[in-house]
Amino acid sequence: MVAAALMCLIGTASASAQDKGYWRAASSNANKITGDIAISESKLTIDFLSYSLATIRKLTTAEGGAAFDIDVDAAGGGNLYRLSIPGDKRFLHRNTLCGSEETQWMATYVEEHTLHIALFSGANMPILTAEALSNSNEVCGIFSYAR
Repeated sequence: MVAAALMCLIGTASASAQDKGYWRAASSNANKITGDIAISESKLTIDFLSYSLATIRKLTTAEGGAAFDIDVDAAGGGNLYRLSIPGDKRFLHRNTLCGSEETQWMATYVEEHTLHIALFSGANMPILTAEALSNSNEVCGIFSYAR
């Protein structure tokens, strides 16, 4: 009984931390704009610059499916984060994340060895449904990374 509870706790801890660590840019957007990234408990590092990060909540599999067009039956998990990256901050090839808008939200979803990230502007928490995302002008970009 104690062993089963301990395994549950270990599984929960590793599932919640699965987007943490160093990730190599895999998509063309990631290669053109951010390059490799690192996520820790309290920081997002892009192009050797770190930004404060606050975990807001876990994503549901339906939200991951809507945001990243992934199979909701596949094992995976993600988080919604709050952050603040100025709109005038330039990254690789002088690209910005959200045009001239401040990047304020980041959704992550990990499936196997792939990390999907969506960045959002706007003060309001993004609604992660297919309909809301298709009608939103606050989606800044979708990026993929690999381990």
